[in-house]
Amino acid sequence: MLYTSPAFALEFDPRWLVPGGAVSGFFGGLSGHQGALRAAFLARSGLDRDAFLGTSVLCACLVDAARLTVYGATFLGRHVDAVSSTNGGGLVVAACVCAFAGSFVGTRLVRKVTLRVLQRCVAAGLLLLAAAVATGLV
Repeated sequence: MLYTSPAFALEFDPRWLVPGGAVSGFFGGLSGHQGALRAAFLARSGLDRDAFLGTSVLCACLVDAARLTVYGATFLGRHVDAVSSTNGGGLVVAACVCAFAGSFVGTRLVRKVTLRVLQRCVAAGLLLLAAAVATGLV
């Protein structure tokens, strides 16, 4: 099984965090799978569970803030009428409530999970993503 292979035991030295982040960010930007590539790299970087989750969340928030700023400015600059006439504000509120609810539930669940379980979940998610890409679902 994948979890017993030598590749799963691979660890990255901390000096490779910045280059690894740059490479995963570059290829993630090309493919649109930044989170998956970041998680794969961080899972093998020797971080403990809390540092792994904190780093993942902070990176995701920074990427999303930049993305939403650019997308929002571009979209709102061209389609202000569509947002105001189609209850676009309601969608934003619903998205914020769902994000908060997911964070709320996640903080309670993560206290019960070990780093090994988290790494296995990341590996399983990456395998599912790879299968979805390979079959054309994504």
